[in-house]
Parts: sequence; structure tokens; C-alpha cells
Amino acid sequence: MSEPLITAAEFGPLPDGQTAQLFTLTNGRGLEARISNYGGTLTHLLAPDRHGQPGDVVLGFDTLAGYLSEAYQQAGPYFGALIGRFGNRIARGRFELDGETYQLATNNGPNHLHGGRRGFDKVLWQAEVLVEPTPALRLTYISPDGEEGYPGTLTVSVVYALTPDNGLRISYAATTDRATVLNLTNHAYFNLSADAQPDVLGHELQLHAERYTVVDDTLIPTGELRPVAGTPFDFTRPQAIGARIAQVPGGYDHNWVLAGGENFRLVATAYEPTSGRTLEVRTDQPGVQCYTGNFLDGSLTSKNGLPYGQHAGFCLETQHFPDSPNQPGFPSTVLRPGELFSSATEYRFGVKS
Repeated sequence: MSEPLITAAEFGPLPDGQTAQLFTLTNGRGLEARISNYGGTLTHLLAPDRHGQPGDVVLGFDTLAGYLSEAYQQAGPYFGALIGRFGNRIARGRFELDGETYQLATNNGPNHLHGGRRGFDKVLWQAEVLVEPTPALRLTYISPDGEEGYPGTLTVSVVYALTPDNGLRISYAATTDRATVLNLTNHAYFNLSADAQPDVLGHELQLHAERYTVVDDTLIPTGELRPVAGTPFDFTRPQAIGARIAQVPGGYDHNWVLAGGENFRLVATAYEPTSGRTLEVRTDQPGVQCYTGNFLDGSLTSKNGLPYGQHAGFCLETQHFPDSPNQPGFPSTVLRPGELFSSATEYRFGVKS
């Protein structure tokens, strides 16, 4: 075992002349995370397999140029990025708040997705290294009133920390000077085989959720919370991701209604048989968007020089439900002056022999 550590290095120049940084966090127990202040992006996450060999279990690139390339901008997978102001979709990019109607960009067919054309994934965050109680990275961004059409000046703080039991904990906090809507998450894509398997269809997944939000053909919720029992959305017991994916047109890109309210609790587990790696997800959020990399088409190249094809990774984006500002029956995503938004999600890694 070694001592926990955090180091910083230049990651590359941005088009506006600023320089992005890359921070490397190690917990001394085999877990290593690399995070850029460009987009708050988790670029690498190394976790040991059943033989103790580390492997990178998230999709991404070794250089900043990969995230700035035209191919990446066109594909828009949001590899490892912080997502805001509003993660997931808002129908027609429109919502009403306190009697006013706000129009956002429609950057995903007819709908608004992941904060708009220049969401939190494309901005340079202010970085601060923390050393107590364990090495961590705090990223801060002030989103001005009207940015991407959202009301209010929003101050956001996100802390990435590695825990002694091989967890990556992401803690979010935000305040506003005017009523707004907010749904923060991280868009990491996991492949627990560390790229040894070209897709994640053989991963076993369990979700502590007995309902999911039914969506229309543009992936906007209808408002129905349907039981998963008897459907291909039933992961209440461990199931291979690929076992029933063919029954879901396009693949999984849906929100599951998590059991346990908004307590910080275990909500999902995953297991990759060839490496033995396991993943446990804990959160205080009411939902998780499970996305199976349906739109990856081989146009982007992995760190190992291999194409990222369809289903190369899966996401477990802990969050509030899609289109919540337009769905009065869903948990509220409204943040008002004087309130503090606070949330945490932890991705913990282990092994099975």
C-alpha cells in the first residue's frame, strides 16, 4: 500500500487560449482517477481486477484533443463529463417556472439535452486541491443568469474524492440567486473488463428499482411509472445487460425509479465475469438513467486504439427524472434563493474470485 496522493499536470490548450489541467488522484489501495477541469471530465479510472492488476474501467481519451475533436463534438457522448444545468431531457426545450416560460436549446431532436449546446461538460471549471481528510479535487463553476436560457446565477461546486474502500465519491452543491431548475450528474461510461471486451452486454447488472419511467419515441417520459416485473427492464435480480436488450428498441436509455426515497443507499451493482471486477453505486438521488452506449458507432477511438462500437460502455447516471420541470408528479428539481442543493454519489469497486 502507498500513501494517498493527488498531482496536477497540463492537459492541453483550449480554443480560447486557456489551458486545461489534469489531476491524478490515488487512494493508496489500487484505485486511481484522472479528472480534468475541462468539463469536470473523468478521463481515466483504474481499478484492480481479481488478480490485482489495474485496468482503466471508463471510456475516454488520453489527450484533451480527443474531447475537442470534430468527431467527438458530432457524436456527443459526454464521456465522463459533469452534466448541467439539467441532465437528461426537457421536452421541446421548454418549461414554466413561477408563471414565466423559458425556452432552451433543442439540441436532441425536438428536445433539450444535458444543459444545451454548451453545458457544464464544455466549460473550464476552477480547480482546488483538497488534502483533508483525504486528497480530493473541488471544481467550481459560476453559471451566469441566462446561460443556455436558464434563469438565475448558479454557483456549483463538485468534489471528487477517492475513499479508502476503493470508491469514487462525487459530491455536488449549488446555490442560486433566482429560482431555477437543476439536475446534476456525471456521465461516466463503464466497461469493467477494462477494454478487454468490446462491449458490456456480458456484464451482470442489478438495479434496486421496481418501476421505470415510460418514454415516447423521443425519450420524453409520458408520466407513467410502470412496474418492471415481466419486462426487459427488470433488473431486480442480476441479469446480463445483453440478455433482453434486443427487446428494447434502440437499447436501454431509460430512467429507473430507485427504491429507498432520497436516503444515501445502495441502488445498483454490476459484475464483469472475465475480470472479476464489481461495481456498487450508492446515491441519495431518486432515479438512475441506465444508458448502454446505443449511439456509439465506431467513429471514436479508444485509448488502446480500438473503436468504441455500440454498447462499448454503460452509464449509471444518478439524477432526478427526465423532463421533471414539465411533470408535476415527479420529484421537484426547482432550486430557489436561500436553498442549498446538496447530493452525493459513490461508485465503489471490488472483485469476485
